[in-house]
Amino acid sequence: MTDTRYSRPPIVAVGERPVQDVSGVLGSRIFAWIGDVVVLFILGTLVWFALALLGIVTFGAAWMLIPIAGVATALGYAALTIGGPRQATWGMRMAGLRVETANGGRPDGLAAAVHALLFYVAAGTVGLWLLDILCGIVRGDRRLGHDLLTGLVVVRA
Repeated sequence: MTDTRYSRPPIVAVGERPVQDVSGVLGSRIFAWIGDVVVLFILGTLVWFALALLGIVTFGAAWMLIPIAGVATALGYAALTIGGPRQATWGMRMAGLRVETANGGRPDGLAAAVHALLFYVAAGTVGLWLLDILCGIVRGDRRLGHDLLTGLVVVRA
């Protein structure tokens, strides 16, 4: 049944998905997000100071990177932490959460970065944010809209 020619396991039918503990995940995600905002503020400040100092050395050329530094810091933070071995950002670790793929596997860094990008786009617009939250409230597996689009699930660690 399994084909050893490929490095990936065979596709798992919907009925054979692993049981994932999603009890109380929506409330915990709020606290995880607050923790991540604090961590991103600290990281963003460090990156800003580094670019400011580098701008002095490069006669202002590095200062052109400051507008995109916040976005790059947030996406890099998500890619490295969610795509890493613990599968969670520091805020998620504090809240007892981790991220899995829909079939129970480990997400890669690109999926984690896209997941974060879709979250920040949804959070930046009230209508999309409400629709995103509504998906999580209505669905039994508590997956938000950006979770569905990226194929990820936030579960209890």
